[in-house]
Amino acid sequence: MLILFSLFALTLPVRAQNEVGPEGHKLLWFAVVLSVAVLILLFFIGPFKMKRKINWPSFSKKKISIELRKDMLYYPDELTLTVKNEGEKPVDIEQPLLVFSSIWVKRKFRIKGTNNASFYPLYLDKEQSHTLTIDLNRFYSHSKTLKRLQKAKVVIFEVDGRKLGSKSVYLRKTLFKF
Repeated sequence: MLILFSLFALTLPVRAQNEVGPEGHKLLWFAVVLSVAVLILLFFIGPFKMKRKINWPSFSKKKISIELRKDMLYYPDELTLTVKNEGEKPVDIEQPLLVFSSIWVKRKFRIKGTNNASFYPLYLDKEQSHTLTIDLNRFYSHSKTLKRLQKAKVVIFEVDGRKLGSKSVYLRKTLFKF
C-alpha cells in the first residue's frame, strides 16, 4: 500500500502539467501602460500646477556651517568650534551637545559657555559667525574614562529642537573608522 501511494505521489507533477499557468505578461503590460499614463499626466499637467510658489515659514532656508578644529593631531587639549549662519534667515542656536564616543560607549555633555559665562541660546543673523573654544582637560578631570574614547562630535540644535548639523574629529589613533 505504501509503495502504491509513493508511486501515485511521484506521478502527480506529470498530471499537473496540463493546467494553464498564470498569465503574468498581461499584468506586466497593465503596469507599464498605467505608469506611462501617470508620467504623461505629470508631464503635461504638472507644470501648470507648479507655477504658483508656496512660501511656508516652516520650510525657510536655515543653513549653518560647522567647523571643528583640534590644536594637535592626536591627544588634543582644546577644540575650536566655529558656527557660521550661511542661510537667508536668522538662527537661534541652543547649547551645543558634545559627544565623546567609541565603538560601544557614548558620553554626552551640554556646553553652556566658557569661563563660567553662559551665553546660549545664541542668535545669529545672516552671515554672522560664532567661535567657541572647548577645553577638553576640564571634561577629563571629571571623568578619567573619557581619555580612552576616540571620537568627539559636536551637534548643533535650533531652539525649537531641530538638528541643524554636526561635525566630528578623532582624538586618538584608532583601527576602526566608525
